[in-house]
Amino acid sequence: MISERFLAVTSLYPKLRVAVVGDFCLDRYLEIDPAKSEISIETNLPVHNVVNVRAQPGAAGTILNNLVALGVGEIFPVGFCGEDGEGFELKRALATLPGVKMDGFVTTSQRRTFTYCKPLVIEPGQPPRELNRLDSKNWTPTPAPVQQQLIEAVRRVAARVDAVILMDQVDVAETGVVTRAVLDALAAIVKERPQLVVLADSRRGLKEFPPVIFKMNAAELAALTGAKAGMELSEAQQAASALAQRNQRAVFVTLAERGILGAGPDGQVEHVSALPLRGEIDIVGAGDSVTANLTAALAAGASLREAIELANAAASIVIHKLGTTGTATVGEICGGLAV
Repeated sequence: MISERFLAVTSLYPKLRVAVVGDFCLDRYLEIDPAKSEISIETNLPVHNVVNVRAQPGAAGTILNNLVALGVGEIFPVGFCGEDGEGFELKRALATLPGVKMDGFVTTSQRRTFTYCKPLVIEPGQPPRELNRLDSKNWTPTPAPVQQQLIEAVRRVAARVDAVILMDQVDVAETGVVTRAVLDALAAIVKERPQLVVLADSRRGLKEFPPVIFKMNAAELAALTGAKAGMELSEAQQAASALAQRNQRAVFVTLAERGILGAGPDGQVEHVSALPLRGEIDIVGAGDSVTANLTAALAAGASLREAIELANAAASIVIHKLGTTGTATVGEICGGLAV
């Protein structure tokens, strides 16, 4: 990517307005000092002494963190949290970020705050070591009144933004933010504003999603299109291209160590190889950085290949940040691309 195009695209980020509709969670890190380990007098079990607690927005919040790191001007989170301590922490963490507008974020007693609690063993000279995670989730359908609040928020912010990101993070359908009713509302918005950049990602697959820009990994592409698992690059390109032409929207596929491919509705297919590793890595958050960077780049007028190059460089930066769900700034991406 030549420097002039890099500057032309990224210089527009402060003017962008992006909505993030999805499952926001609290990433809570418990830093454990093994030198302070004990045995409980009462139970005779090992005690892990926590010496520091830190928290940051996770799941859809990780996408939002990446948009903040890119300097996107205004960001509108649309999601929910519970009336609990984790919800307080999550809202406080979101509200303190520059450019974040909280008027579409719902607090409700009918839901728990989605939380990933991550114990980390911190030893001098060693990378953080994560122990078994403790998660808090919702296992029942999102109540209709909460869904209606979310739909109203989606409609309000969609009229004000240049792009919308859909992030479906929950394991059980209809228990999070991106329910069937919310998808129907977004489908109507896309029909009214076909030029609006809307990019979707879902850990349960995009089969039930309206025809928007799809972002997925290779396994999800295979499941969605009926292609074989472990397909070759050429087969993945063919499957992505057919899907893009069917939906008349771009399709992006992350391929781990093979990089990222993208297909346009006009038959264009681009592939960018992953950048070389520079030491130990942690892949947590890499996919969310790709989502944020693809969306920002496309909203700023980047071509299919330019968007992939920016997202690929961002992911390379994020995976080298250990012990946290990292982000990548425009400056770091510039250095990664050496433009």
